Amino acid sequence: QLSEDVERVSENPTDETEGEMEVHEDASSIILPDSELGTTAPSLRFSKTCLKNVFSVILLFIYLLLMAVAVFLVYQTISDFMEKLKHPVMSVSYKEVSLYDAPGIAFYPGKAQLLSCKHHYYDHIPPLINPGQPGDIECTTQRINYTDPFTNQTMKNALVVQGPRDVKKKELVFLQFHLNGTDQDFSAIDYLLFSSFQEFINSPEKAEFMKDCESSYSSWKFSGGFRTWVKMSLVKTKEEDGSETVEFKQETSVVNYIDQRTKRRSDQLFFVVFEWKDPFIQTVQDIVTANPWNMIALLCGIFLALFKAADFAKLSVKWMIKIRKRHLKRSLQVMNHIN
Repeated sequence: QLSEDVERVSENPTDETEGEMEVHEDASSIILPDSELGTTAPSLRFSKTCLKNVFSVILLFIYLLLMAVAVFLVYQTISDFMEKLKHPVMSVSYKEVSLYDAPGIAFYPGKAQLLSCKHHYYDHIPPLINPGQPGDIECTTQRINYTDPFTNQTMKNALVVQGPRDVKKKELVFLQFHLNGTDQDFSAIDYLLFSSFQEFINSPEKAEFMKDCESSYSSWKFSGGFRTWVKMSLVKTKEEDGSETVEFKQETSVVNYIDQRTKRRSDQLFFVVFEWKDPFIQTVQDIVTANPWNMIALLCGIFLALFKAADFAKLSVKWMIKIRKRHLKRSLQVMNHIN
């Protein structure tokens, strides 16, 4: 309304001045008391104008304060967005499956010999009939020789066994090894897990495949004279470039094996069981919590408020200047009329 009044006054300045001249001409024919002419009317007009000016100045400072707050919000929003881009949040999701892709279990037995290997279900492992004697090998196995990827000089001999698949039936793989003697104070067999036994079988360069696996996966040990129970879980990690890496987490429990053979022998027996811990595949990926569209919408709203505040401040200043000029003009006309 103020802006419309200002525009209307600016468009018709002649009508306003003519109306004021007519009012002053009519007022010149009226004789007013000195008290009313000198004190009451000018003081009332001055007080109203002063209040309007003070109120306009207060509004102007309020909008300047809002503009400062808006500028600070813009800076803070952009800073938070850049900080979230630099520090993404790790997101973990779980996918339930009934069948896993059979993992590969690579053993490094050294002088130890594989005596038996079987797949069992529902956590049922029957007692051993002839412990320490060769038994049935019902697992899919393959031996592979390759050079150590870290030294390129040592030759390594790996026995690769197909791991369990059916997680609903609690499929497990039970293996028995035998070592006729060792010069060390303790005996252990190294092993590592990799994601897919089928990929190993289909690989044309199995030696290079095993070198890559040893470079990428961690290795563990299980000791002689114990039954080691390994429960595996699979973790997939999605990298920033879109690639996916797979690693295993495992929970290991060790139970002492009581050797009930009649004769005391110096050989060592190794027993190890592999099964899946649960049917959930854990997927880990980094996500950026900052949404660029939310930031753009917030910035648009802030800039719109800035422009509106600047426009209002400009109109307020123009209105104050025009009111001041009008007040000075009326005061001058009243003084001329009095003279």
